[in-house]
Amino acid sequence: MNIDSKNVEQIVKQVLMEMGGALPEKAKSAGPIPEKSRVAMLTSLEHYDIKEYPIPKLGDDDILVKVEGCGVCGTDAHEFKRDPFGLIPVVLGHEGTGEIVKMGKNVKKDSAGKPLSVGDKVVTSMIFADNPDITMFDLNKQNVGGADVYGLLPDDDVHLNGWFADYLVVRGGSSIFNVSDLCLEDRILIEPCAVLIHAVERAKTTGLLRFNSRVAVQGCGPIGLICIAVLRTMGIENIVAVDGEEKRLAFAKEMGACAAVNFKEYKGIEALAGAVEKAFGGYLADFAFQCTGSPVAHSNVYKFIRNGGGLCELGFFINGGDATINPHFDICSKEITTVGSWAYTLRDYATTFDFIKRANGIGLPLKKLITHKFPLSQINEAHETNLKMEGLKIAIINE
Repeated sequence: MNIDSKNVEQIVKQVLMEMGGALPEKAKSAGPIPEKSRVAMLTSLEHYDIKEYPIPKLGDDDILVKVEGCGVCGTDAHEFKRDPFGLIPVVLGHEGTGEIVKMGKNVKKDSAGKPLSVGDKVVTSMIFADNPDITMFDLNKQNVGGADVYGLLPDDDVHLNGWFADYLVVRGGSSIFNVSDLCLEDRILIEPCAVLIHAVERAKTTGLLRFNSRVAVQGCGPIGLICIAVLRTMGIENIVAVDGEEKRLAFAKEMGACAAVNFKEYKGIEALAGAVEKAFGGYLADFAFQCTGSPVAHSNVYKFIRNGGGLCELGFFINGGDATINPHFDICSKEITTVGSWAYTLRDYATTFDFIKRANGIGLPLKKLITHKFPLSQINEAHETNLKMEGLKIAIINE
């Protein structure tokens, strides 16, 4: 076969498709920018209104992004149902991505030092309004709890503050990353994947995660499923998934779990712990990740772990209530090492890009996490679908 430039291009495309299932999107020049942008404004509990606001004049350090898509997070569901942060009226959406269509004159590079241009695909992470000198290379690691996030900002005169919109204004002092080498689905999954990169990094501080570790993952929603994927990319294979939905447990096996335990099939914690032990071949877990927001699940997870094992609790982004444990039996006498994990740091965000590429490279079905797609005009239906647990990751995809 004669190998010319056309043949080489086709071979490269084929290899990329086999590795990741989709080709990166090429940057393109921005088209005309409208005078106004739609936003999905949460105006009352369980109700969004589609509103239009003028696109403001950009400052020298600002960026205007045309939104392409945004995932619906559990935090969005909490706001939709209960508004625990007291933000209504608010434009939500923090798992978003889009294309730069306009930049202030001072904008040259992203938060990792990568050049930025009109047409680049980007995601945002944190806004360090009170400490703009923090960068991803700062040794004082600070998680998202010490910063603001687009999609969880109180409404103001800009209005374009969340990714559930046609356009987002990224203000000076914000973190932003050029991810033009990732497809839309991968970019939508960056934020939830960063949560698990951070959790696994926290877990690694215990010294208990090794190639041959037996790891239990409790809760197989998007967070638990991504947890399994991160563990697989690290080379950990002996993973048991625990959940109450058979479809999610089946997907956990697709993602890399070697066994699955449906807690609904067992009466009482002793029977459930016995099922987990049996799934590990007669051993309890060396380490467990607790990925649900259920206090009962937290109480149960200690029974899955061997003496001298470890636990990472990451399921409670908001206050889900008190859990009952016995400190003597659950922690002290077993000498369990426990770490908590909450959101992510700026450095974790950058690490996530490489995780996604690695997961695609070894054939993990990350993109299948996005089970439902809705246009912005159907955002109420999207949230209702999410609350009914009819899918895994629900996404808003702009027309």
